[in-house]
Amino acid sequence: MIPEPAPTVRELLAFYLEAGVDCALAEEPVDRLAEMDAPPPAPRATPPIEAPRPVTAPAVMRGEAAPAPEIAIASARDAARTAPTLEALRELMQNFEGCALKHTATRLVFADGNPQARIMFVGEAPGRDEDIEGLPFVGRSGKLLDLMIGAIGLNRTSAYIANVIPWRPPGNRTPTPQETQICLPFIQRQIELVNPDVLVTLGNPATQTLLSTREGIMRTRGRWFDYETGARTIRALPTFHPAYLLRSPSYKRLAWQDLRAIAKVLAGA
Repeated sequence: MIPEPAPTVRELLAFYLEAGVDCALAEEPVDRLAEMDAPPPAPRATPPIEAPRPVTAPAVMRGEAAPAPEIAIASARDAARTAPTLEALRELMQNFEGCALKHTATRLVFADGNPQARIMFVGEAPGRDEDIEGLPFVGRSGKLLDLMIGAIGLNRTSAYIANVIPWRPPGNRTPTPQETQICLPFIQRQIELVNPDVLVTLGNPATQTLLSTREGIMRTRGRWFDYETGARTIRALPTFHPAYLLRSPSYKRLAWQDLRAIAKVLAGA
């Protein structure tokens, strides 16, 4: 039999990315196979037994431990309602220590687009590319979102884009309900400050969180909801997340129907 050719560096990197590996654990590569062939280490001499020492509590570095979820949620709610502008809200979120995701993410992913836009798109959480650039929807799903909104005559200068969660969860895992509730006051205040005519929730998590529904995206997409800010009612429409459309392109037809409904409302408003 002809042996399989060894994978190239490009193929290995592609495999690592598909497996979710996005960071190195050491500056220098380690040959694990060579370690397996190495002789076992010599047994260590048993150290002398020392008298037990008094146990002291370890020092906790700032930012390592987040407060209790109830306290963090209340703190986020109190902080968010004091923000008079989007810039003030961004600064509050930069300094907020109540969400543990902040300490595993590279940077805050606040928003992109025009704050004066009549339409606002909200997804769930940033991914790897967004975490690197600090902007929402800049990876593959972001490119598809640009094509989607471009099909109805919009772009990032005429739309506003954000996420419910502003920090990337480690390994792109699903945010926990506690993390979502901690971040919820910030995106709610962001929607109030942008004050769009149309709110588009992208995907099931964003839809259920912002529109207070337990129905799945298959039942909610294409249906208009009322989103209450306390000052006014905003028309809201759920549709598929672009990442889902990349995995299931057959649903692009339904997404196009949603986009046409959005364009019709914007034209008639």
